[in-house]
Amino acid sequence: MSDSNPSFVRRISLAVGSFFSILGNAEFAADVLRLRNGEKIGAPPAPAPAATSAPVPQPKPQPTPVLKEASPDAALQLLGLLQRDARFIDFVEEDIKSYSDADIGAAARLVHEGCRATLREHFTIRPVRDEAEGSRVTLAEGFDASAIRLTGNVVGSAPFSGSLSHRGWRVDDVRLPKLADGHNAQIVAPAEVEL
Repeated sequence: MSDSNPSFVRRISLAVGSFFSILGNAEFAADVLRLRNGEKIGAPPAPAPAATSAPVPQPKPQPTPVLKEASPDAALQLLGLLQRDARFIDFVEEDIKSYSDADIGAAARLVHEGCRATLREHFTIRPVRDEAEGSRVTLAEGFDASAIRLTGNVVGSAPFSGSLSHRGWRVDDVRLPKLADGHNAQIVAPAEVEL
């Protein structure tokens, strides 16, 4: 498996980690926005083009996106639900080097079932694209670039034709429980003391 084409399980881990990083780090969130807009992060500025006799049309300036501060409460609440139903934090924080692959696989199956149940209980999640992965698709001019990311050799302008490598996911509905006043969302799993 190459890092340029991570497995489904690796993409889940990446998505969850990125989700919390975006909520907790405004600079990281801004970098993600720049990447989604096709800009490079940390790359030196492109060299100025050589002078030409014909004027080069300038692209329309894009309005600067307005960034809003995200409250971490919903993210912490989701993390607490994943811990409660799937022992997600326990699994991720466990040092698994000494366990056999069979033991890890059995634990991952339980975590997977719990995470899946939690997501289905609190979210309505649907694919962005309905076609099967691997099928050929054509993207017309004006396609939603926030819902579809072009990869590979991206040259020119739409329409684009290519192979659907991932259908994507969108959330149609969120059903997180309401929080009571005084609820400390930072305690995602209380310590347990058996008497």
